[in-house]
Amino acid sequence: MTRWTVVVLVVLVSCRHDTGDGSRVSAGDSAEATAAALADSLAVSGHGGVEIWFTHSRPATAPDGRTCVDRAIEVRRGTQRIPVPLLYTGEAPRIVNDSTARAILYTNCRAGDAYLVDLRNGRPTRERT
Repeated sequence: MTRWTVVVLVVLVSCRHDTGDGSRVSAGDSAEATAAALADSLAVSGHGGVEIWFTHSRPATAPDGRTCVDRAIEVRRGTQRIPVPLLYTGEAPRIVNDSTARAILYTNCRAGDAYLVDLRNGRPTRERT
């Protein structure tokens, strides 16, 4: 083995942690693999056939080093799909009324501002408190 091969192996082994069940997982693997593997899933449904689905995902890391996956949302009604731009969340949105849902913006595994999402066009607007 070359010197660089040994260095790379040492770095890779040092980046692994014990999962508690005897197996070992690389720190970045769990959130990234989970984010890549998540399928679309129904978050909430409302009147008139409106549904909000979790779609895209991204791995994130909290300031304390904990990893999580933030999910994008999409409004669906029949065959119509309306992505909600720039809003990743860590919890299911809730339906407020026939035209509005409320979703919490998540950044680095932490909840932030609440947004009201127009169910007709997917446009999020920060909720005023």
